[in-house]
This record gives sequence, C-alpha cells and structure tokens, in this order.
Amino acid sequence: MAVIEDVRPLGAELERSYQVYVRGRLKFRVRQIVYVAFSLDESVMGFAFPKEEREALVRSEPHTFQLPAASDMRFNWVHADLAALDPIEARELVVDAWRLVVPKKLSTAYDLLHPMDPG
Repeated sequence: MAVIEDVRPLGAELERSYQVYVRGRLKFRVRQIVYVAFSLDESVMGFAFPKEEREALVRSEPHTFQLPAASDMRFNWVHADLAALDPIEARELVVDAWRLVVPKKLSTAYDLLHPMDPG
C-alpha cells in the first residue's frame, strides 16, 4: 500500500522537477508541465501516461487504474488508487511519467545513475 510520502521526495529529486500546490493539491512539474498530481485527500495519484496505452492499463487492473474525467481525456493521463499500489510501483509510475516530459538525455542520464532502480 503506497502513500504520498513514498513518492513525494521524487518531486524534488528528479532533474528539472519541482513540487507545487495548486488549490491545495500537490503536483509535480517540469517547467509548466504537470506530470503527477494528487487528489485533495491524497488517495488518488494522476500521472502522465501514453494515451495509446492507457485503455489497456485500465482494463488490466481496473481496481487500481482509472481513466481521467472526460474533460481530461485529451491529455496523456491516468489515475491510480494509491492504496492499491505498492511503494515501488508508485515510484516507478512517477519516474515513467517524468520521462514523458523531459528530454531523452535526462532520462538516459537517470538510467546510468539508477540502473534498475525506480527511484
């Protein structure tokens, strides 16, 4: 069972990433692009995810993953129930979301420093 504290450090540790609060909700950004956001009660983590793969992800684990609201379907975005994730999986999702918004050279550099490490 993951909680927000399992992934919060990544919001500051990943290159070019920073944490902000918007209307009381914690979000991780690179520049102005949000790649992870938490619900007000911190039970749901929204994260960047390839549009073409999200339906398969949600179908594979519907108790864990949900599609975003209809108004957010145009974005590369999925929601996860944090309690249904283990801490390692939650960290992997954050790192993978970050990879979608940074240059490939940063992602490659991260891999060199953290081989087989989700964060």
